[in-house]
Amino acid sequence: MISKAQAKYVQSLHQKKYRQRHGAFLVEGGKSVLELLSSGMETEQVLLTAEFADQNRALLPSGPAYTLATEAALTQLGTLATNTTALAVARLPQEADLLPALPTSSLVLALDQVRDPGNVGTLIRLADWYGLPGVVLSETCADPYAPKTVSATMGSFARVKVWSRDLPTWLQSLPPEALVYGADLHGDNVHHLPLQPAGVLVMGSESHGLTPEVEACLTRRLHIPRGPGGRAESLNVAISAAILLDNFFRQV
Repeated sequence: MISKAQAKYVQSLHQKKYRQRHGAFLVEGGKSVLELLSSGMETEQVLLTAEFADQNRALLPSGPAYTLATEAALTQLGTLATNTTALAVARLPQEADLLPALPTSSLVLALDQVRDPGNVGTLIRLADWYGLPGVVLSETCADPYAPKTVSATMGSFARVKVWSRDLPTWLQSLPPEALVYGADLHGDNVHHLPLQPAGVLVMGSESHGLTPEVEACLTRRLHIPRGPGGRAESLNVAISAAILLDNFFRQV
């Protein structure tokens, strides 16, 4: 049975201030919980249905405390519209070192004021798909450990390093040879450039683009041309990032 104290604790993690206070966050849904348990991240507790436990017993390592719960209880405790499988509480990871020279040998994704948690989660998932070393978030981005962000990563939260930085200050501290790319309507056609996966690709919010302070740090502006007859005003930030990233890795 789930105690009242346990339920109160789990529900408190819906809010950022309690995630920070307790140093913990929620992971919801069977796939994400299994990704968590197979990672090196510390897990406090797991709530799961009897059916999910029976189906995945071989994938459930010993360690965290497992509590059987009904689908109704999981849904009530979490943020998903319905949860028929599992919910876990994980410890917030220690932030890894972010070496200044990293962008000279690898491509790093940076997000400038991307406030939608679904977009931030999808961008972290993209970083995982392309094998990027991590994602740098401006201090005004959505919390990478908010429940909606974690769910949108589809398990990539357990593999992708995340750093929170004052973005202009961090970009200005990079070695001179580190290239900083950003999307711009007046930039170079990305499909015509021989790009290599090194440097920083900065993505801004769909509605506001890059902030002036971050835009001033760009060394090259990239443009995604609209197709003949295309009439859409803009692209979602995650879709734009996917197109740009694909061009960086096309020659690899």
